[in-house]
Amino acid sequence: MMMDQQSLFLSLCSLIYVLVFMYTWLSPSKTTGKNLPPSPRKLPIIGNLHQVNQDPHVALRFLAKKYGPVMKLHFGSVPVLVVSSADAAKEIMKTHDLAFANRPNSSIWDKIFYNGKDVVFAPYSEYWRQVKSICVLQLLSNKRVRSFQKVREEEVALLVENIKESGSKPVNLSELFYALLSNVVSRIALGRKYGIITEGGEGSSFKELFQNIAQLIGYFSVGDYIPWLFWVDSLTGLKRRVEKASTEVDVFLEGVIRDHSVALDKGASSDDLLYNLLEIQKQNTNSAFSIDKDSIKGVILNMFFDGTDTTSSVLEWTMAALMKNPDVLCKLQNEVREIGRGKSTISGDDLENMHYLKAVIKESMRIYTPVPLLVAREAMQDVKVMGYDINAGTQVLINAWAIATDPAVWDNPEEFIPERFLNNHVDYKGLHFEFIPFGAGRRGCPGIQYAMAIDELALANLVHIFDFALPDGKRFQDLDMDAETGMTLHKKSPLLVIATSRV
Repeated sequence: MMMDQQSLFLSLCSLIYVLVFMYTWLSPSKTTGKNLPPSPRKLPIIGNLHQVNQDPHVALRFLAKKYGPVMKLHFGSVPVLVVSSADAAKEIMKTHDLAFANRPNSSIWDKIFYNGKDVVFAPYSEYWRQVKSICVLQLLSNKRVRSFQKVREEEVALLVENIKESGSKPVNLSELFYALLSNVVSRIALGRKYGIITEGGEGSSFKELFQNIAQLIGYFSVGDYIPWLFWVDSLTGLKRRVEKASTEVDVFLEGVIRDHSVALDKGASSDDLLYNLLEIQKQNTNSAFSIDKDSIKGVILNMFFDGTDTTSSVLEWTMAALMKNPDVLCKLQNEVREIGRGKSTISGDDLENMHYLKAVIKESMRIYTPVPLLVAREAMQDVKVMGYDINAGTQVLINAWAIATDPAVWDNPEEFIPERFLNNHVDYKGLHFEFIPFGAGRRGCPGIQYAMAIDELALANLVHIFDFALPDGKRFQDLDMDAETGMTLHKKSPLLVIATSRV
């Protein structure tokens, strides 16, 4: 009997769906008098959601090849502008940067990042400007990044020692890179290491938590795009996963803030970001701007998450690309070892003349863009983009990976050729829109100098000190380069290597 009811229900749903589909398909299109971007046909209710698979940046590039670098989709009832060219990206992030400075509503972002009390996902507002200014001043400015050089060098030295201790056994570079970055950001943002990455136990599960968050914030919540189907997120388990992740990370942050608050009350002082945020909260001298505990949690979570997840993914992909391209690895080792001749380690001061090293990392970020789809923006007013009329409230997805692999801009875009960045003015700082791994404009990533400083130092020391091989006699050409997509692009399988020390 239950099976008969279920079959009847499914049949009725199918009939309703077909009728709605036929009505929508056969109904004449409304003319608005506006010049709208090209758009593929949408299905009733879901719009174009069915055309965005588990690798959205790949699916959207495929659609862009047919409909153009500026196209309009519908995710449920929400209009979404998809940008896949450097010229269009420039209009969004420079020409009309203010018009597109807002973030769209997201139940997932709100739940994990304290309802917009952070920096990355916060809506455009005076609050966002003030909090971003604090983060840049206290953690991300060039002066502050230089002041953390000793921390970077100490943690890279520990990374090297951990690899040396492995002897001839395989080492998991993916795990070690994550540990390196989490330890660095812990020390400069939280004042000390919190044992976040260990072998097994609580530390390992905490790493899994942050990688889970990276996946979750890259998901589409059905309820955000089709409000009357909000219950689907509960049915699929997405809502439960988001609530569990937000609870777990909140427990951690509560403990960290409690430790710092106790020390602060006892008259202790420090120079980490959390201490400075607590001091600002305590003084509260500016009546027009104040921060509460959720603000502090949101900012710390941003700094920790972005400083660990995306930055470690760049190292992971760069090392994998070098092993996949042994000629490039050999050329890089020659440069680093020549500059580091007679030295057991590479210091931050040695990096300035390592031009090929910098080119290698740029090329890695071009092909394996750490955040393939930049964090979504939203139009705050009606505006024209590339001659098309875009309505206020339209979400904007910029496919940074599609732009970085556009054959109209890049020769042999699928090949790993670091030489393309030698004697080339194109950089990643948001001024050249054919290469925007960190975004650009007001909502561009403010942590560029922080990320590049640690990635360059770690990579230089690894190729200076070690020679590499794959376990079980595998050839470099056989290295698996499949990706696992969330907000951040990670290798699907961990990077396992045999590292032989030569220093």
